[in-house]
Amino acid sequence: MIALRPVLVPYTSQTLLTSHGKPTLMMKQSNEMSEKKLVYKNRRVGILVITTMAASFSSSLNNIACGLDLRMVAPDQTIEEAKNGIQNHAKGLLQVKDLIELKAWREAQKELRKSSSLLKQDIYTIIQAKPGNQRQNLRKLYFNLFNSVSKLDYAARDEDEPKVLQCYDKIVLALNEILSEL
Repeated sequence: MIALRPVLVPYTSQTLLTSHGKPTLMMKQSNEMSEKKLVYKNRRVGILVITTMAASFSSSLNNIACGLDLRMVAPDQTIEEAKNGIQNHAKGLLQVKDLIELKAWREAQKELRKSSSLLKQDIYTIIQAKPGNQRQNLRKLYFNLFNSVSKLDYAARDEDEPKVLQCYDKIVLALNEILSEL
């Protein structure tokens, strides 16, 4: 006499009958299909994990580059806000002179970078709002101003006082020029 017992196949809700635990042809086919489904599910899970990791990695890049701000225009900044901010940021840029005279090079670099990056955003916002025929001259002045700022930063890093003072004078001239044009 053959004893039959119910067997529940994984990943399916079907119950099969086997005799003494020996697999039947139907059970073998069902197991093969279950394995294919398992592989397919593993691929989907793998793809989901990879895309999640890629998304979290790209969002973490913004946190890694905390000292480097790649935005040129503040997203919600209006022309009026930029014009009001220029005066304050220009004063901050010119106040670096006090730190230079004290030979506080690191603090001068920090203040220079802070005020120049904010001033850069404000000026760029205003330049973008100007008509096309005025932009070329303003971009040249913009380039001269921030090129001098970079040179001052390098000179302060090297603690080269004559070069720092020379670059500071160029910044003052370039700043006056660009403010008169805006």
